[in-house]
This record gives sequence, C-alpha cells and structure tokens, in this order.
Amino acid sequence: MPTEVIYNRIAMLRAERGISRRELAEALGVHYQTIGYLERGEYSPSLHLALRIAAYFEVAVEVVFAIHQFPRLGSAESVGAAGD
Repeated sequence: MPTEVIYNRIAMLRAERGISRRELAEALGVHYQTIGYLERGEYSPSLHLALRIAAYFEVAVEVVFAIHQFPRLGSAESVGAAGD
C-alpha cells in the first residue's frame, strides 16, 4: 500500500508572515527540523499538531493541509478561488 501523502502550505504561510522555521518550531514546541520535514512532505503531522499549526496561523486546517496537491499560484484554479 503506498504511503499517504499530506500536502501543506506551511512554507508559504511562513513566508507571507516572515516567520523562520525555528520561530514556528519554538511557538509549537517542536524541533525546527520537524518543520522542515513537514514542509518537504517527509513527515505527516499528528492531528493535534496539524490543528495547532492551523491555529498558530489563524486559519482553518484545510487552508494548511490537504490530501490533494494545492493548485499552483497563478493557475486558473487558484485565480478563481482567490476571488471568492
């Protein structure tokens, strides 16, 4: 059975807010390498950690995590969603 991949926008959210991996890790109480593993898709977060990350960024968990790849920025899908 193939490994289930969880896609995320952690790097994008960090960049938008000017937050380093280390700063995010400290705020969440995890090792900074954990943030890198999450961003690269090498590690799937527990439900508890996923919810804490979403709460940190003050967004719904679906904004940060998905089971399908997010549309690329500038694509027709993301442009249509941006106007909502």
